[in-house]
Amino acid sequence: MPESHRVAVLGGGSFGTVIANIMANNGHGVALWMRNADCAEAINTTRQNSDYLPGYQLDDRLTATTDLPAAIAGTDILFVAVPSASFRVVARDIAPLVDESVILVSLTKGIEQGGFSLMSEVLHEELPRNPRAVVSGPNLAREIADGQLSACVVASTSDAINGTIHDLLHSESFLVYGSHDIYGVELGGALKNVYAILAGLGNAQGFGENTIGMLLTRALAEMSRFAVELGANPLTFLGLAGVGDLIVTCATPLSRNFRVGYGIGSGQSLDEIVKDMDQVAEGINTLRLLKAEADRRAVPMPLVNGLHGILFEHRPVSEVFSDVMFTEQAQDVEFVTG
Repeated sequence: MPESHRVAVLGGGSFGTVIANIMANNGHGVALWMRNADCAEAINTTRQNSDYLPGYQLDDRLTATTDLPAAIAGTDILFVAVPSASFRVVARDIAPLVDESVILVSLTKGIEQGGFSLMSEVLHEELPRNPRAVVSGPNLAREIADGQLSACVVASTSDAINGTIHDLLHSESFLVYGSHDIYGVELGGALKNVYAILAGLGNAQGFGENTIGMLLTRALAEMSRFAVELGANPLTFLGLAGVGDLIVTCATPLSRNFRVGYGIGSGQSLDEIVKDMDQVAEGINTLRLLKAEADRRAVPMPLVNGLHGILFEHRPVSEVFSDVMFTEQAQDVEFVTG
């Protein structure tokens, strides 16, 4: 029988909640930390997080709290599911509260503004002695909550850590796979948000299936090209954190980033879209950072350049896609050996 753990999940949004509940259902004591006191009280009394996952029943072994030290006390594994904009602040807050043996796991698919730090790097900078891992994959929280068959990939440098996270999360409807490519898994989860915006825009504009297929495959080429420049394994992008997450996020209005693109393609302004959203669409910030980093490293990313032109330079969609068609590299599949 798997060992029982005391776990904390920081961040009470939809994904943090569903991950916390999976572990509670698996028999572990889970503290779910959030800033909203009303939401925490409602979870503890009604056993639902109605703000993000209405109708989803939460296990009695899950306890919500706004008290950060209390949430962390006695834990041996700590999941962080807050938006990238507040990730470092939370990491600094927990640094004096956790033992060096506590495993830190990032659930956040984003990049820190003001640089190009991934969340695992932020954890390493703020808590350098703690072991760390990342979780990514095609994980729409609503579908996981509804019991739809889903899967994720956990990446760390340790088979033992991967095994521990596997035992925490694996269930009949939620499968867990392993990887040692932390950077590749994390980049896949962060970068696909940009292309989900593009897919939503294309959907609103009435793009055909051939066009969407082209965009998705060229998106995968761009993602892996950029990731290799940063030291990731391009084969990682053939897995759950690459192809899997890209397909899901680019195909459904359940994706916040897809909805951003759909709104842009339907004539809404970016400010209007962001104002109406109840959770963060990481792809907007990631697009800015990715464009700057790709330019700095001279990595060809025509789709990123085009989407940046639409969202932040007010360029017409038709003009941008005309440019993309004439500037894309001629090589279809890169990294072919032999």
